[in-house]
Amino acid sequence: MAAPDLRAELDSLLLQLLGDLEELEGKRAVLNARVEEGWLSLAKARYAMGAKSVGPLQYASHMEPQVCLHTSEAQEGLQKFKVVRAGVHTPEEVGPGEAALRRRKGPAKTPEPQSSEAPQDPLNWFGILVPHSLRQAQASFRDGLQLAADIASLQNRIDWGRNQLRELQEKLKQLEPGAA
Repeated sequence: MAAPDLRAELDSLLLQLLGDLEELEGKRAVLNARVEEGWLSLAKARYAMGAKSVGPLQYASHMEPQVCLHTSEAQEGLQKFKVVRAGVHTPEEVGPGEAALRRRKGPAKTPEPQSSEAPQDPLNWFGILVPHSLRQAQASFRDGLQLAADIASLQNRIDWGRNQLRELQEKLKQLEPGAA
């Protein structure tokens, strides 16, 4: 590859990296605001319901996650993170329950219902009529969780870009020993 082409690729990669860094800074600021808003709403709920009404004693003894974090391979081997609701199946998971052949005629067996029902809303642990501030806290933390996954994906892309930038700089140094 010629030096001018390498320099043009280096410039475009640097511009992409700077854009990604700017986006990362913005998302981190929004994440901090969401988490702060969530904690403030939680404090308002504790004030409205009483300090002992919103606390660890109201948590269920057996908790199930409402969301899961899925990773997928994107272009050039980059990992992308995605938050998915626990009750929702991704297209890879949907399919036949078993790989064996089924007998279509014969004794009909009723399949036993699986115990993987949709997870219960944690707000129900605190009663039926919970304050609006508790719902706001839950929404803020959910948004923060999605933002955290986006930030992790963006950070992976930035790390990949930095590695590509270093490789291009090394190639340029080899082509032009006195430059770069």
